Amino acid sequence: MEIRVRAATPDDAARMPAVERSASGRFRDAPGLAWIADDSVLSPEQHLQFIASGTSWLAEAEPGQCLGFLCAQAFDDELHIWELAVRADHQRQGIGKQLVRQAYAYAAKHGLAGLTLTTFHDVPWNAPWYAKLGFQAILTLPGSRLESVLALEGRIGLPVERRTAMRLAVRPA
Repeated sequence: MEIRVRAATPDDAARMPAVERSASGRFRDAPGLAWIADDSVLSPEQHLQFIASGTSWLAEAEPGQCLGFLCAQAFDDELHIWELAVRADHQRQGIGKQLVRQAYAYAAKHGLAGLTLTTFHDVPWNAPWYAKLGFQAILTLPGSRLESVLALEGRIGLPVERRTAMRLAVRPA
C-alpha cells in the first residue's frame, strides 16, 4: 500500500480525532497510563487551527482516508510537534516516520533550527522511537517554552516524572 503525506485541509479536521482515539488505545498496555486511551483528544476546531497555520499533515492511502496525522506549531526558530497519531491498524508501517519527515522538511524550508516535542521517556513507542529518528532528550531551563509545556501537561494529569522534552536539529534546505 502506497502512503501519501500531504498538507491537511479543513475537510480533514472531522476525521482526525478518530485517528488519535485509535492511536491512544495503545496506552491500555502501558503501566499506569491506561487512562490515556479514554482521555480527550484534539477537537476538530483545534485541528482547524493547526491546518490554518499550515503546520498539519495527513497520511492517506486513498483520497479522504486518514491513516495518521501530525500537528505542529512554529515557535521562534523551532517547530513544536503537539500531536503525532497513526491509526492502530496501520502502526509500525513507517507512517509516523513519513509524517515526521514532512514536518522536518517544512522546518528546513522555513529556516527553523529544530523540531521539538514532549513525550514519555519510558514508553517504547514514544521517546525511544523518536530517538531512532535522531531526536535527543534535552534539559529544559526554568521559564523556557518547553518547561512551560511540561508544566501544562502536569496540570492536565500527565505524570511529569515520566515526561521528557526532545529536540531534533534541522539543517537548512
